[in-house]
Amino acid sequence: MQIAVLGGGSWGTALAHTAALKGHSVTVLVRGDAVAREIRVNHTNEKYLPGCPVHPAVNATADAGEALRGAALVVLAVPCQHLRAFLRGIAAFIPGDAAIICASKGMELKTHALMSRVVAEEMPAFSARYAILSGPSFAREVMHSLPTAVVLGCGDQALAGRLRQELSSPVFRVYSSRDVVGVECGGALKNVVALAAGIADGLGFGHNSRAALITRGLAEMSRLGVALGGEASTFMGLSGMGDLVLTATGDLSRNRQVGLRLGKGESLADIIASMHHVAEGVPTTEAAYDLARERGIDLPITGAMRSIFNGLTDPESAVRDLMGRALPEE
Repeated sequence: MQIAVLGGGSWGTALAHTAALKGHSVTVLVRGDAVAREIRVNHTNEKYLPGCPVHPAVNATADAGEALRGAALVVLAVPCQHLRAFLRGIAAFIPGDAAIICASKGMELKTHALMSRVVAEEMPAFSARYAILSGPSFAREVMHSLPTAVVLGCGDQALAGRLRQELSSPVFRVYSSRDVVGVECGGALKNVVALAAGIADGLGFGHNSRAALITRGLAEMSRLGVALGGEASTFMGLSGMGDLVLTATGDLSRNRQVGLRLGKGESLADIIASMHHVAEGVPTTEAAYDLARERGIDLPITGAMRSIFNGLTDPESAVRDLMGRALPEE
């Protein structure tokens, strides 16, 4: 299969690498000729994945037309807040019969849209051939061929079955689900909870607090996801509980790292300025909070994170306020 991966960050590079291991013809669209040359010639992407060799068959270019020429599968691996504008710039180059996999996890800040809606609005002809890739998957571990399981949310089961076979390997297992909205919500909202868990750990609140935040956070994720049309059972799977546990406890998680640093007293502005990667949980917090208010849904952890990000409270007070809430039945 000829695959175009749009976005040369850590996850886009890892997906290109694992697809090349399967024997697919892969081209990554990156920003800048220097990065493209590094991947093509040195087989590295030191900015995002230092010390991780990239499969030598992976091609890279800064030219969208070249990257997309003849592609049967297009993987979107650009930050969620930039996806809409990005699609407007490259949609004309995408072959009309290509399938689309979105590998970005988040909600658009201004519209509160999941990525399936962004793609549907900007490229309606591709809605029927759309899938969302989510699940517990650190890019660095994928690069090292450590066993990983992910899930494709896809409404077209025939397409889902074909993509499962094309992308799966002995170390990269791909499941599928018909619940596109649930899979997308799990991938987006777990980042908010991971920020909260990181803050609690940064404050030194211990394992009990982290476990409580993860458990109650999963309930929040499911509550909002079901209200948006997802299925509650999806949040017990790879894109819900699986991705949440990984992101809230694994130190390779950029959202957890932001939370840790906030808990230790750094400002959000300084943390963001120091990062090469995007922490999607920060804008998703605001989008999810606004969406929940519109629909009358209680998301206390999300609300606490928003208060911290907007300077309305400090991290320690926010966590203690969560522990002091009224005591309902679980």
